[in-house]
Amino acid sequence: MTYLYCVFVLGCAALFTGGITEQRRHLANLHRIPHRILINGIRGKSSITRLCAGALRGGGLVTVAKTTGTAARFIHPDGSEEPVYRKFDIPNVIEQVGVVRRASAYHPDALVVECMAVMPDLQQINQSKLIQSTIGVLCNVREDHLTEMGPTLDDVARSLSRSMPVGGVCVTAERERLPILAQEAARRNCRLISVDPDSVTDQEMSGFTWITFKENVAIALAVAELLGVHRRSALAGMWAAPPDPGVLTVDRRQIDGKLLRIANVFAANDPESTLMNIEQLLDRGAILRPLHVVINCRPDRIERNGQMGALMDRIRPDRIVLIGEPTRSVRAAIARDWQHAVVDLGGRRSAPDLVDGIVAGIGEHASLVAIGNIHGQGELLLTEFAKLDRVDAALSEVKPHTTSQIRPTAHVAAARRQPRRRETARGDLLHMDRTRPLPGNRPATGPAPRRDS
Repeated sequence: MTYLYCVFVLGCAALFTGGITEQRRHLANLHRIPHRILINGIRGKSSITRLCAGALRGGGLVTVAKTTGTAARFIHPDGSEEPVYRKFDIPNVIEQVGVVRRASAYHPDALVVECMAVMPDLQQINQSKLIQSTIGVLCNVREDHLTEMGPTLDDVARSLSRSMPVGGVCVTAERERLPILAQEAARRNCRLISVDPDSVTDQEMSGFTWITFKENVAIALAVAELLGVHRRSALAGMWAAPPDPGVLTVDRRQIDGKLLRIANVFAANDPESTLMNIEQLLDRGAILRPLHVVINCRPDRIERNGQMGALMDRIRPDRIVLIGEPTRSVRAAIARDWQHAVVDLGGRRSAPDLVDGIVAGIGEHASLVAIGNIHGQGELLLTEFAKLDRVDAALSEVKPHTTSQIRPTAHVAAARRQPRRRETARGDLLHMDRTRPLPGNRPATGPAPRRDS
């Protein structure tokens, strides 16, 4: 018995010693990286991570990045990337330790990391123990992961705020719950910067070959300005940055002489983000009417299925196709005025059957918007669409719509009406046109930052 007790004590001592050694090594790796940027929020984290990394590279800063979204990627300082290896393909926040170790080997100026934690306690551990960011990004607060961070959006905002750096800076594009974020920032002595999407011009957005939002670009420009990168250099770096595999895209395909514009909006699986994505596509002319909406249903997302059905009154599609199961959870939420447009292809169907059922109701051309969740029938459908003949056409060649014909949600409308904030004391809100680079930053190569009048 004494022998077993000694083995137990020695084992505990070895584990304790190993833990202390690993922690000190990790902290040493962190301290070799002067600027650490942690990207958190509900939607757009992967895109913002790539935009921030591209903006900093454009300013001559040696930058390493890591995304977690549709496909986790480690992005090297030259912009090349590789998949993040995961044992058994299971994500775990402890992988951030390995990311920091690899990044520190480059002796970079900055590390941009997407937050991969959902549970509030893990978000705090990710910030305080694993990344210790000097600049935080809290892009938005949306209706998702309510079970873990909710039940209300105010609770989600407070949970996400756990990733704010104590004594650091946090950049956000959130408008509706800005007062809550300001309170949480003040508790952490964190300078909160609210960016204005309207500060990004249409001309600057036209430089992107892929579809992104002004909110995301404004955040990346704010981070770049904090690190002393000139706006033009930051934009050039963002334009050259490769998009995330899950980025919003529109494919032009042809089948039986019919032209299809297929928009994959599965990644935006909350109602507000879905509306914003479709509105963006219509405004840019990436999709045109007649508009057919494909909603993929999942049995473990009954509430989300209904939310997607409730959007039809605002999207006003010409046809609604239901796939997956149970489709009744969507159909019950669709307004009576749109019930006549519903085509139910629910259940487990083969990919060719899905495509045939969708194409059968299309004339010479149509735009298909796939929403809901990609898993299950959605994956099959996209794989089958990818087999169709591609029709090459630049996005700029499509005549844009002047209006989106979508009724904005109350959240979106309120955000658009909200007045711009002014600078107050530390811990409160600052407007981006009055920010200054962080103290102690090394000057970036290239032109000096320009202060707008």
